[in-house]
Amino acid sequence: MSEFENKIHDDVRGIFKSAWTETKGQVVPKSEDLGLSNVGRSISATILYADIDGSTQIVDRYDAKFAAEVYKAFLLCATRVIRLNGGEVRSFDGDRVMGVFIGDSKNSDAAKTGLQINYLVKKAINPALKDQYTSTKFSLRHTVGIDTSEMLVVRSGIRNNNDLVWVGSAANNAARMNSLSSDFATRLTPAVYKKLNERSKFGGNPRRNMWTSADWNGQTIYRSSWTWRP
Repeated sequence: MSEFENKIHDDVRGIFKSAWTETKGQVVPKSEDLGLSNVGRSISATILYADIDGSTQIVDRYDAKFAAEVYKAFLLCATRVIRLNGGEVRSFDGDRVMGVFIGDSKNSDAAKTGLQINYLVKKAINPALKDQYTSTKFSLRHTVGIDTSEMLVVRSGIRNNNDLVWVGSAANNAARMNSLSSDFATRLTPAVYKKLNERSKFGGNPRRNMWTSADWNGQTIYRSSWTWRP
């Protein structure tokens, strides 16, 4: 084997053989907080993924600069609302952003964030887009998925090329819900729904539940098309 391949084999074996050092976290970690060895930070967190619906079609059908403007507008609004509600932005993946919420109100804060992203898509992004491109028929659509669980946060990659990896059901479920229809922009799991405070669960006049239950591969989730002005 080449020197490169020998090094890969040694490093992979080292990952599986090394003992773990795990600490309990009280704040959302940054990449520099963890080493590249088997070091993990355990944290109770609510994960929000916000994603543009049909981004592949946007790139295929429209000019790259137009698609880039759509991406930038969406990610700007999503990240600012995540931060507004106490969340931390920890990952970008093309047209998708991940927000992490911790603390006693993490579920209500994340749900509120989802509804506020929906507000900004409808009331800020699409009107501005139509004003600039008067002949376009395009309207931005998006999805938000939210779940909560214990997470193990690890740093993965190599020196100078690494990032945090969030291992746990919340990240997986939140990301998977992004693939569902954008007719209901915001979705959350029962674990999140049952922790919502009154303001994040009920709205309107007269007040009514902003969330309806739906089946997702044999599981119950809750979805909403409501908006919330930031």
